[in-house]
Amino acid sequence: MFEVTIVSMNTPSADNLALEVVERKGLGHPDTLCDALAETLSQTLCRYYIEHFGFILHHNVDKVLLCGGASHALFGGGEVTTPIEIFLAGRATSEYKGKKVPVEALVRESCRNWLRNHFHALDPDRHVKLHSLIRPGSIELVDLYLRQEQTGVAMANDTSCGVGYAPLDDLERVVLNVEALLNSASIKKAQPAIGEDIKVMGVRRANSIQLTLACAFIDRYVSDVDDYMDKKTQVSALALQAARQVTAMEVTADVNTADDSHKGGLYLTVTGTSAEAGDDGEVGRGNRANGLITPYRPMNMEAAAGKNPVTHVGKIYNVVAQQITNTLVRELPEIEEAYCYLVSRIGYPVHEPQVADLHVRLTAGVSLTTVQAAVREIFHAQFNQLKSLRQALVNGTIKVY
Repeated sequence: MFEVTIVSMNTPSADNLALEVVERKGLGHPDTLCDALAETLSQTLCRYYIEHFGFILHHNVDKVLLCGGASHALFGGGEVTTPIEIFLAGRATSEYKGKKVPVEALVRESCRNWLRNHFHALDPDRHVKLHSLIRPGSIELVDLYLRQEQTGVAMANDTSCGVGYAPLDDLERVVLNVEALLNSASIKKAQPAIGEDIKVMGVRRANSIQLTLACAFIDRYVSDVDDYMDKKTQVSALALQAARQVTAMEVTADVNTADDSHKGGLYLTVTGTSAEAGDDGEVGRGNRANGLITPYRPMNMEAAAGKNPVTHVGKIYNVVAQQITNTLVRELPEIEEAYCYLVSRIGYPVHEPQVADLHVRLTAGVSLTTVQAAVREIFHAQFNQLKSLRQALVNGTIKVY
């Protein structure tokens, strides 16, 4: 049986620091796009494996590289001159007990469907070229994975760590809410010039929040420089509207601060993403599993997207750590804030981490001994629900980017 350590926090919370920084790379950012395609492919493989074999087979498709294309954006509508190239690499079971798995077809189906469903100006057939480089897994890791079918116990396929924290503070909620509103279906319908590549950088100094947004505008919906400037003002207003929904702090929002209207240097795109010409992308370079980049909070460098949800602790531990901390602050009023750190050991059961370290901030007058039993109970309850967590990841109801 593993030990769960529980300690009290005695350092200032992030929202009590004089300065805090939070970032989110939006849905159309090249890095987030790679995360999304990797995770969507994993979900597609999981569903195929379950349908045809009755359980999820070994795979880790967490290596996606996007090489930006070339374009000529113009007011009223330009063109993509060189398509975006996306290389999907990793490992997946391509045959089991003599039955073939159409991995390459699943790659193309999952990626094109995701792009078609999440971009309103990008045509995946014309603007994107996909390269499937998925190979079978190593014999050792596949054998380790298949042991679960014999024992009923999932064994960690890596020595890795995961972290989670709760609750989100004002700045974190603002950054998430701004990107979510600007990339919502209702805003895209009302303001089709707003592309999906939206990055939000939030800086809080004391009780004042400054947002800097990078927003790709779609050229066919912008008539001239004046129209572009007007649409920038509208994006700023929408950002402030979203921010005021979750904070009472003073907030400012600046959009596309590198623009130079005199020299024609404007953030204008054909497809709504900088991937068409200005930027490249890769899995794991952007948002952590909670959808944010939070240097003033615990983070790790593990890329959760694309890893299998059965044995790959690089995904599972980041997600379950978040679930544990969310539950602690929701169900125990004595806990104001919680951090969870988990470490696995390859070849050992996933539900038995070698490190389980919880840090809790207690309300005034509460002693640690009064909550330890309840904290341990919640911790173990979450680890007892790994199968339902797995299904939520396969269904896409839990996001990891």
